[in-house]
Amino acid sequence: MKIRRLVPILSMLALLCVSSVASLAQALATASGNKSSAASWKFAVSGDSRNCGDVVMPAIAAAAKQDGASFYWHLGDFRKISAVDEDIQHQPEHIAKPLTTQEYEDLAWNDFVASQVKPFGSVPVYLARGNHENIPPRTREEYLAQFAQWLDAPNLRAQRLRDDPSDLKPKTYYHWVERGVDFITLDNGSEYEFDADQLVWFEKVLRADSSTPAIRTVVVGMHEALPESVSKGHSMNESQGGIESGRRVYADLLNAQNKSHKRVYILSSHSHFFADGIFQTKYWREHGGVLPGWIVGTAGAERYKLPPEAKDANAAQTNVYGFLLGAISPSGRIQFDFQRLTEQDLLSAVGTRYAPEFVHWCFAENSQAH
Repeated sequence: MKIRRLVPILSMLALLCVSSVASLAQALATASGNKSSAASWKFAVSGDSRNCGDVVMPAIAAAAKQDGASFYWHLGDFRKISAVDEDIQHQPEHIAKPLTTQEYEDLAWNDFVASQVKPFGSVPVYLARGNHENIPPRTREEYLAQFAQWLDAPNLRAQRLRDDPSDLKPKTYYHWVERGVDFITLDNGSEYEFDADQLVWFEKVLRADSSTPAIRTVVVGMHEALPESVSKGHSMNESQGGIESGRRVYADLLNAQNKSHKRVYILSSHSHFFADGIFQTKYWREHGGVLPGWIVGTAGAERYKLPPEAKDANAAQTNVYGFLLGAISPSGRIQFDFQRLTEQDLLSAVGTRYAPEFVHWCFAENSQAH
């Protein structure tokens, strides 16, 4: 009798043990999921892939994918346009029969997509307009039509319509919010930009960011560096309109950092070298303060000499190819590290498409900085 009474008690204890184990397993799974969702994540960025981009960009794509980048951001100058890019000249099908100017212009942007964007596979690619996308006969309208697939990607279209339900057409500037970070692509590919419409749009986006606690970080990417950087001679300083509108954008970003307490980072290319700390200049030290800024024009274009002011940057290198890898922590802080490519990286990425001699020329000789 006592044994029969004990059996239900033992069964109940067994059920409680099983339930406890299941609850513990569920708790561990939940904790693991939370840890995963709060983990750091990465993105890759560079610009200026004319001249030898068909050799360099596949290597950037391979390295970015290996590093686990969630997306790649191209900051402009996809093809040279003013002359035939050396990598297109050395494609096997064009060595024996060189392209005419018209033939080159007709295929240049298609070549960029096939040779430089396609290697990223399923990794999203975001595009910014550079000054070489504005060289005749190219126009802003042609740019919008050619790259509509990227400028009107589903997440960009959804963001644009959330901001303004009447904003139906893609523009050369846009933004998207991802995991508490607002990524803003600006267009300063023309001499006098930023224009009035873009400034109004940008300041509206920044006001929304400033009043949204969930957005911890603002990252702004563009082709030319904002005025008064260490690359002042090759930047928005080259026109009065660029100086005025660029200083205004910089002041807006200072306010977002200092008054709204957002983390702010500014990325650009245009100058064909790498530099970190580009706003550590006398002008910005005396006019509001220094924001974190980088130049990464290292995706295949002919490399430039470093300007004398580059000594004021945290780091500066030329005659290099590579990209910035941004690692974003759960707090929104971003650690940027320059990922430098080797000649073997280029050879491995292009396979047999180009002769090793041409790959070596791109790596060692495509430069004004000897």
